[in-house]
Amino acid sequence: MQNILTTLIDCQLSHYQPTRTAFSFITSAHSDVEHTSWGELKTQSSLLAKAMISLGIAPQESVAIFAPNMPQIPIIDFASFAIRAVPVSIYPTSSSAQVEYIIKDSKARILFIGSQRQYNIARTIATSCPGLTAMVAMSPSIELDADDQTTLTFSTIVGKGASAPDTVQADVAHRSASALPSDIATLIYTSGTTGEPKGTILPHSCFNAQLENHRTRLLSLSDIDTSMCFLPLSHIFEKAWTYFCLWCGIKVTINYDPRKIQETLPRIKPTCMCAVPRFWEKAYTAVQERFASMGRIQLWLARRAVQTGIRRNIGYIRNGKKVPTLLEASYRLYDKLLFSRLRKAIGIPSGNIFPTAGAPLSDEIVEFFRACGIPVMIGYGLSETTATVSCYPYTGYAIGTVGTVINGVEVKIGPNDEILVKGPTLMRGYLNKPKETAEAFTSDGWLRTGDAGKITADGEIILTERIKDLFKTSNGKYIAPQAIESRLGTDRFIEQVAVIGDRRKYVTAIIIPAFEALKEYARRKKIRYENTDELIRNNDIRDMISQRIERLQKGLPSFEQIKKFTLLPREFSIESGELTNTLKLCRNVISSHYSNEIEAMYRQ
Repeated sequence: MQNILTTLIDCQLSHYQPTRTAFSFITSAHSDVEHTSWGELKTQSSLLAKAMISLGIAPQESVAIFAPNMPQIPIIDFASFAIRAVPVSIYPTSSSAQVEYIIKDSKARILFIGSQRQYNIARTIATSCPGLTAMVAMSPSIELDADDQTTLTFSTIVGKGASAPDTVQADVAHRSASALPSDIATLIYTSGTTGEPKGTILPHSCFNAQLENHRTRLLSLSDIDTSMCFLPLSHIFEKAWTYFCLWCGIKVTINYDPRKIQETLPRIKPTCMCAVPRFWEKAYTAVQERFASMGRIQLWLARRAVQTGIRRNIGYIRNGKKVPTLLEASYRLYDKLLFSRLRKAIGIPSGNIFPTAGAPLSDEIVEFFRACGIPVMIGYGLSETTATVSCYPYTGYAIGTVGTVINGVEVKIGPNDEILVKGPTLMRGYLNKPKETAEAFTSDGWLRTGDAGKITADGEIILTERIKDLFKTSNGKYIAPQAIESRLGTDRFIEQVAVIGDRRKYVTAIIIPAFEALKEYARRKKIRYENTDELIRNNDIRDMISQRIERLQKGLPSFEQIKKFTLLPREFSIESGELTNTLKLCRNVISSHYSNEIEAMYRQ
């Protein structure tokens, strides 16, 4: 059996003209969109494959990529696949210590660098990584140090491939022909909320199975779709999704700066895009702010429109039922007057599916976007499972779940309600970590996900919490912080939340407000302040946030409700270590950084 990823380019060239666009690249809303055809992808990856052999890369040796999303990344990936090398993507936000660790752990021979910041980090750690034999600056804007005589440019290394002797091309052909499904396709380093990152070993067989699994589930997608590559390509969700799109002939546009996604989306107008819940939370907050500024009649109409969308899309379409004529007519009117404008404002006027995973997304937000004709598709997966374990089906999905298990994968509930997974998409293990690998599997080969949950009678998975995030109050009550944080995340005045309470007598929270919304509120209420610190200490502001928290917590048992909170003047960040590269909370770091504020909430 040949590897799908190894032969993907040739397969697409047999279906399409070489001039057909494989992927595009956009840096900002006002920049030109750069296109790479399938023919150019084949040429560039072939030249790079020869260059890497010339630089001494042996089969199954690693090459590292430390860069934001760039068009060179798929070229590097497919060049590596052609010679049976292993591309290792490093999050562009990684610290120098993380980069050094991954290069040493993976024994990467070449490091591809994407920006000036990443070049500067690479230079500081290069001497401590003796196995690193070459560095390649991918962006022409990178300014090399005056004393740097070794870093190559991307055009230079491609040139080495062009001038390589015929024997090198023969070596490329031989390696491609001898590729095995058991070959390592990539190493995905988990960002982890504690401890050092672990290199998840994913062979080509995992991707072979996952691509086929998705093809049998995602039947609405075809080569007329367009996808936006928004999440980092170092994230298994985006990497697996982008491979799948390319395999299906879906045109992919690579977005350079995730902070500019709201600017670039209207340019590209993707019909599909994978995203993390925070993207939809921010979009929802923006819509709610717009609703808040409406007059009474406009707001009444907007709410009526949403209720109509819920009745039609959730009550009928979701269940595969015919929509009553009057309801359909009402929905089409509201779609013309409101929903189509909302979708256009976000930049997704004609959505097919929008897979979403990585953290909980509130039922309220899912229902809202579904009502507006934006098919958010909730799913669940891990790096260790080559992404998807489950996702919404097209009809019959249940909001509040993460969908049903995809074909070829098995799921069951183990001790402590832990979700266990088995199937051909499971990782081989963690690189250089036999103890952690053994702990990750049961004795009969089921992967321990670390997630608690249950399976409904209809086969849907309901996630309850990350097991390691669960904590117990001093009164013996178990608390699932993510569920509470997800509730509060729907509020337009709240940007980030960290719930506290392990071995404490009640639950508290550290909250980072949505400062722009808060400043607008202060302007409307004529609240004076000199700076952000003064704003969050204002009693009227605290009272307003307190009242909103109270409303958001309705229905929660008393022991789960936040009793006190602290507002902070700055966001949690990756640079401070408070967030992982995938934007998960590092709870131990947050607890350490804000120990004084936390203790103050528990003083009598």
